Amino acid sequence: MPDNANNSTASAHAQCSANAQHIGNADHAANTQHTGHSQIATPAEMNPAKSNTLGGEQASVEKKKLFIIGLPRTGTTSVSVALLEQGLKVAHMAFTKQAFMLADAISDVPCFSDYRQLDGLFPQAKFVYLERDMAKWVPSMQMLLGKMLPHLDAKSGRFHPIMKRSFRHTFAIDKVAYPADEAHLIACYQRHQNEVLAYFHGREDFISLDISHAGSLSRLLQFLGLTTDCPTLGQVTDRAFSDSQIKSAPTHISQEGTSQAKAAVQPLPVNTSEHGLDFPKLNAGTHVAAWHEYKHPNKVNSNSAGPQSRKFFDYTL
Repeated sequence: MPDNANNSTASAHAQCSANAQHIGNADHAANTQHTGHSQIATPAEMNPAKSNTLGGEQASVEKKKLFIIGLPRTGTTSVSVALLEQGLKVAHMAFTKQAFMLADAISDVPCFSDYRQLDGLFPQAKFVYLERDMAKWVPSMQMLLGKMLPHLDAKSGRFHPIMKRSFRHTFAIDKVAYPADEAHLIACYQRHQNEVLAYFHGREDFISLDISHAGSLSRLLQFLGLTTDCPTLGQVTDRAFSDSQIKSAPTHISQEGTSQAKAAVQPLPVNTSEHGLDFPKLNAGTHVAAWHEYKHPNKVNSNSAGPQSRKFFDYTL
């Protein structure tokens, strides 16, 4: 579920800020080699029939974007948190135009289902597909659907309509009797993977990662042209301290106050390997709320309101 943007303040690492600017600002003078894309096109140039697609935010589309298009339970939260620590503004799920405009990177819903449409709207964007071993992904996805299915119902479900649409499109939850069936989920995963790899075949603005592989974070940062000397989740500070860690501290310590609880919880070791940086391991097991619990000033509210209130884009799948 989306959470509200955290309003805590902190001084950002200078290089991390530079990293954010590197991604956030389009470099019109650069000779980019993205297949099929040269300079930023206006909505009218991209699709004359829907020239109002971006409305008042048209100028903001010139910011470069990063879309994480892996399926749920492939590491979208871990990637999102790692990018926060690189100084990027990140939305883990985005349900409004404004959320897309504010964020440098967007993951999960609706990116994994809408990557073709987003590719058209943001021609200088980069895309990251996340792989995961099927033997681990299937039970994890079954656990997630067990919690989510009642809220994905088209009429009575309390989840956002964009989330319902993404899950219907990718997992056909309204067309099968048992959406969490193993064979069905394997077929959905393979179909999504095949379509993504075929769509982005030969393109330089696309990378596929398995975040469990050693050095995978370094690979992503290299793909984005970012440095690797910013902190990762392993360097937990007061600015970005996880509520879940405070809650997991001994009761007698937690009762003595937040500051003492923080001191009692040992920071996670920096995730490094002989091959480079690794991603933080979040949402492990049955945990599905790490993004909500992780506090950071660069988090973008999934329901951010803008000049057109909470309107979404006009496209259809």
